[in-house]
Order: sequence, then C-alpha cells, then structure tokens
Amino acid sequence: MAGKHFSSASAAAKSQRSLLFLFGLSIIFLSLIFYLFASSSSSSFPTLHATAFPAAQNPNADYSFVSSLEKFLTNHKSKSPSIRDDTVDERNVKRLDDLIAEEEEKRLYGGESSFYSPIRVYVYDMPSKFTYDLLWLFHNTYRETSNLTSNGSPVHRLIEQHSIDYWLWADLIAPESERLLKNVVRVHKQEEADLFYIPVFTTISFFLLEKQQCKALYREALKWVTDQPAWNRSEGRDHILPVHHPWSFKSVRKFMKKAIWLLPDMDSTGNWYKPGHVYLEKDLILPYVPNVHLCDSKCLSDSKRTTLLFFRGRLKRNAGGKIRAKLVAELIGSKDVVIEEGTTGEGGKNAAQIGMRKSIFCLNPAGDTPSSARLFDAIVSGCIPVIVSDELELPFEGILDYRKIAVFISSSDAMQPGWLVSYLRNISPSQIRLKQTSLAKYSRHFLYSHPAQPLGPEDLVWRMMAGKLVNIKLHSRRSQRAVKESRSICSCECRRPNSTSPVPFA
Repeated sequence: MAGKHFSSASAAAKSQRSLLFLFGLSIIFLSLIFYLFASSSSSSFPTLHATAFPAAQNPNADYSFVSSLEKFLTNHKSKSPSIRDDTVDERNVKRLDDLIAEEEEKRLYGGESSFYSPIRVYVYDMPSKFTYDLLWLFHNTYRETSNLTSNGSPVHRLIEQHSIDYWLWADLIAPESERLLKNVVRVHKQEEADLFYIPVFTTISFFLLEKQQCKALYREALKWVTDQPAWNRSEGRDHILPVHHPWSFKSVRKFMKKAIWLLPDMDSTGNWYKPGHVYLEKDLILPYVPNVHLCDSKCLSDSKRTTLLFFRGRLKRNAGGKIRAKLVAELIGSKDVVIEEGTTGEGGKNAAQIGMRKSIFCLNPAGDTPSSARLFDAIVSGCIPVIVSDELELPFEGILDYRKIAVFISSSDAMQPGWLVSYLRNISPSQIRLKQTSLAKYSRHFLYSHPAQPLGPEDLVWRMMAGKLVNIKLHSRRSQRAVKESRSICSCECRRPNSTSPVPFA
C-alpha cells in the first residue's frame, strides 16, 4: 500500500511539474509573439535602446579644440620653452648612429619585455615661430568667423578639422604623470628614439599667414629640420611630419617625401599629392576632427530616425567630387531622402547635426579629395555612412573593420537610376541594428581629446606606427649600407592605389 501511495504521489508531482513546464513555455511563446508584433507595428527604421550604446566621452577630458587650446596656452603662457640646438656637423651624424645602434642592441638582448617596450618618440624643440606663435595666432583670431575660404567655409573651422598636429603634440609633451597612453613615451635623448616628431603647425600657417610669409616660414622649417643629425642619418624616414590639410606645406613637401606624413587621404589624381610622395607603406591616414558633437547613449536611444538617407554639404565639387553633383541630381525627390546645400559655418553645423541624428544612413560621396569630414560626423552621430568614393583610404584600417559600420557602394552602381535607394531599403532591420551597435562602439576611435584617451585616435596612431617601425628601420639601414645607384629597386609607390569594387552587402 505504501508503495502504491508513493507511486501515486510521484505521478501527481510529475503531472504538476509538466503543467508548470507547459505553462512556462506558453508564457515565453506569448512574449515572443508580442515582441514580434510590436516590432512589426513600429517604424520600419529600427532604433536601438540605450543599453546597446556603451560609448561615452570621458568627463575629465577636453574634446573641444578651442577649449583645450585655451587651457594649454594658459599653462604655457609664463613658460619660455628652452630650444635645444641639435644641429651638428657631419661627424656627429656618425656618432649619433653609433649611439642609436648601441641602444637598439641593448633593447634586442634585454629580454622580451625590453624588445616589446612602447614606441619612443623624440619631439624636436623647434623655435616658437613654428609652434607656440602659430597657436597664439589662432587663439587671438578664431572669433573672426567672417574670414572665409573661396568656397565659403570659415578658415578657423577648417583649421579645427585638421588640428591633428595639436592633439598629438599636446599629448606627447604633457608630463608623463598626466598622460594615459602607455604604448608611446617621449624621450629626451635622440639616441633613445624610435621616431622623431616635427611640431610644425602647417595648417594654421597656411590659412592665417600671408602667402609669401607662409612660404618663407615653410622654407625655414625645412632648413631647420633637414639640418638635424637624426634627419641626415635616416634621410627623414623615421621622422613624422603632420601635413593633414592637403594644401599645407605644399611648396617644400618634395624635399621631405621620405618622411612619414600624417594625411587625411591619398589623392591619386595628383591634384594634392604628387605621385611617389605618398603611399600606405610609408604614411598614415588620420581622421578629421568631427564638426558635430558626439551623439551619446541618451541621444542615441532618444533619436527618432525617420529619414532613410541624409546629405548636407556643397553639391558641386571639383576633381574627384564631380560625381557628387550627378549623384545628388539622381537622389533629389526620392522618398525619405533629404539632400541639402550647406557649408561648415555654425548654422550649417547645427543643421547637419540635427539631420544626421534623424537619419539611418548618411551619404558620403567624394569631395575635392576622396575623403571628407562628413564621414566622421556621421560616425559620431550614429548614422551609418554610405561611402561612394572609389579610391578612399580610411584611418587605422589595419585595426578597424569599416565593413561593420559602413556601406560601401561603387560609383558605377550608385549612378544607376533608383539603384541606391532601392539597395538601402532592402537592408534588413537586423543588419542595420548590428551596424548601429558597432557605430556606437567605434565612435571613441574618432574623438580627439586632451588628455588623449586609450583607443582614441591618438592612441591608434601609435598602434599603427608600431606596425611600420620595423619596415622604417629596414629601409633606413639599407640606405646606410647600400652602394648608391648599385641597382634599380622598385619602391612601394609603384603599387596601384586602393579602389572600391562592387561587392554584396555584408
């Protein structure tokens, strides 16, 4: 009897557990149905919740060029930087080479931790007319917004967009106790350096000095740098030259073509850079400073993205940007597409920021060069870039996978009537959400700041430089021991430029 009673009770318990299990499954099934119904009844343009957006600015960092510069100059106002004259005769070039060889041997045989130590950068102490004087010139005149370029853009805003020379230099010369980046250190002896940084503010001088005054300053900077023993030892191969605006330093660049140039792009047409002067193995692409504010997690979760595709900018451009006018003509009038003429003034900045935050996709056609600041404005706005630029080179592409955050379209496809809008409409909501999530994560890589933040653009510069360093040392040593004109060597600039081919959406 006891056995039968236990068996009955066990069966009842099993039956009850089965009912609870079925009830739980029913609740989950109904919840799933409700979710799918809610998703289908909402807007066809998906919006992510705040939890999907982890990126945020560090409240202790300054992301504004003007604000950061104000603090920088205040801190250095009473200081008169001592200028070391490192210019020496040819015999000391050999002496420097011997010292560098000794340091590199110590590093090679000093153990694994020594060999993989941070990049060591020597920052030249150049006369103030190349550095502080130009920063003060910008500081004292930046409110004169009536000073415009020929295409209507405020020159001070253009300087801010290309201010990478300031952000890198300000971080390198800051006290080590205040710096957050651990993959690069400043050294004060040339023999300890892997690389040499040339702190010339080429963009400020180009826009704010008279033409002849600017050219004279460039010539003086050229002579000062090329007189240095470290330059003569390597012919400049281990020297970093910031020439981020394509017009800057143009009159003397050919004499420094072996240096590592910090560029916004590599224009293969020859309009901005001469063939053989720039190539990826030698130089580094850096992002523009965004013209709009970061759309943080609250902004991203609150954004109602009701526009399919957005573009605001100059509708007619020169050189590689001629396709822009044709593309715009094709898109104007399309449903859920907003195309606006605009410039980079304060009003234009606000309009662009509002438009990008309301849009799923942001059109990024080539400008006068294959790139434009609009790409980085879109990224920090959470708007998926639609890149129509067949020869665009992207910043830090050895580290970042842009396929996760952007849509690449060949010019030939984009120009087909109705093709682009139809293509974008057929991208699934799940694919859009994945790209939006990646955009939120990637935005930190394009926000310059002081102090420079880990994984910010300044940090990625040195991570990319680390990949170039062995090759730089290789070519420097080969040039020192090889008999000149002994044989014909094809250098990296012989290679074909990058191009965008039509590929399926991934």
